[in-house]
Amino acid sequence: MDQRDVVREGYDAIAETYVQERRGEGREREIAAELAASLPDGSRVLDAGCGAGRPATETLAAAHDVVGLDISREQLSLAGERVPDADLTMGDLATLPFAADSFDALVSYHAIIHVPKEEHADVLSEFQRVLRPDGRLVVTMGTAEFEDENDDWLDTGETMSWSFYGPEKNRKLVAEAGFEIADVEEVDDELGGTFEFFRARA
Repeated sequence: MDQRDVVREGYDAIAETYVQERRGEGREREIAAELAASLPDGSRVLDAGCGAGRPATETLAAAHDVVGLDISREQLSLAGERVPDADLTMGDLATLPFAADSFDALVSYHAIIHVPKEEHADVLSEFQRVLRPDGRLVVTMGTAEFEDENDDWLDTGETMSWSFYGPEKNRKLVAEAGFEIADVEEVDDELGGTFEFFRARA
């Protein structure tokens, strides 16, 4: 099965479990709040891979015009319940359904890590394309190269797939996509392990 189908079907099947397990509290929410506070009120922000809207969509929507995109219909349904003012749409990170220069900022938590790593350059190029000049980026990437499937993720009996590079390759890809990296912060993940949060400007 194609990796996108694995991810889509997996997140559809475990939507309720996932939203209970990933609370999005602590540092992840703080990073979203810091981004929100740094933008002029009413900025247009894309949450690429928004899941159920926690924590980025709901945090950013308090002061900004937020668009949430996800590959999972069930996750989007939960996001609609949590953040009714957000504009939500199904879509793929590597082919974003938005015009160039559409957003003042883009946040993507735990999403590119599910895309085949050979396509990460395409995803980052899409992020660059839809951001306005000097637009802000916050994206979660791996702290070590990893590629695997788990056929009983979160004890649900459902399969999930991951594919990502380590820090050196990630920095190269972000820079080559046209971003100026401002900061990289390693954050403990509530579901285990650690991830790097890149802050950058288009």
